[in-house]
Amino acid sequence: MTMGARAAPKPIGRGRGVDIGDLLFEWMCRGAGILVLLLLGGIIVTLFIGALPAFREFGLGFLTSTDWNPVEGRENYGGAVAIFGTVASAILAIVFSVPVAFGIAFFLTELAPEWLRRPVGTAIELLAAVPSIIYGMWGLFVVVPFVQMHIQLALGDYLTAIPLLGFLFESRFFAGTSLFTAAIVLAIMILPFIAATMRDVFLQVPPVYKESAYGLGATRWEVVKGVVLPYTRISVVGGIMLGLGRALGETMAVTFVIGNANRMPQSLFDPSTTIASIVAMEFPESLMGSLKQSALFALGFLLFVISFLVLAASRYLLRSRLKA
Repeated sequence: MTMGARAAPKPIGRGRGVDIGDLLFEWMCRGAGILVLLLLGGIIVTLFIGALPAFREFGLGFLTSTDWNPVEGRENYGGAVAIFGTVASAILAIVFSVPVAFGIAFFLTELAPEWLRRPVGTAIELLAAVPSIIYGMWGLFVVVPFVQMHIQLALGDYLTAIPLLGFLFESRFFAGTSLFTAAIVLAIMILPFIAATMRDVFLQVPPVYKESAYGLGATRWEVVKGVVLPYTRISVVGGIMLGLGRALGETMAVTFVIGNANRMPQSLFDPSTTIASIVAMEFPESLMGSLKQSALFALGFLLFVISFLVLAASRYLLRSRLKA
């Protein structure tokens, strides 16, 4: 060995073989991962076994039937109304919340002064901590009367006169509890998730990119459109899908304001129901082992499938954008 040369570092474990602590940590991590799979599999199996009697009785017609007749001897159940209400309310909530969330994120990252960014950001994050039942109570006493008086009654004639889209606002029900009201409450509930995600990823854009665009004479909107959004589009889509998943499974808030009418809505102002709300309302009243309980299990299984399809679609979309 030459003068001044350092000896090679000894391997971890000092020749004693595999360290017991490392091995224990490795198997604990593996166990945690396997536990997640077991829990997920247990939920799927439980729902599917409970739903089997309904699937055997109604077959694929359960997905398209709008009947929900719990009268003994004439029982007939279908999930079309609940499935449609779940998907429609969640999509409407995304349509309402994404532009507002983008505006909040744009304001906090590009327009707001430093002294205002933290209070507003904290207020947005606190919205996520509000319990869903509080949103439901607030929606019932505030949003429902507002929609009834200031949108449905005040603007109903103007909305129904819109070419090609007027039929969406024609309704014979004026109670205020409707698919539209549920979508507004859901939009407010998922707003903090999407806005916080957008704000955080907008802040991750390297300043040199934006400064270069400003140096070329771009406006703030052009910088966001041409630099910030392309750089963060993957995370933005992920945040939107997070909000969509939250909206699909919401229970109590929707139960308060959607009307819980088991019939297919003809307009946005008609009452309807969702999978989560109908399960919450009727599961405690169902008899153990009854066909009604099996139908509710089937709805729960379908909600799981819908959530999985949304997640799979988001993963596919993210992968395609990564390759692009």
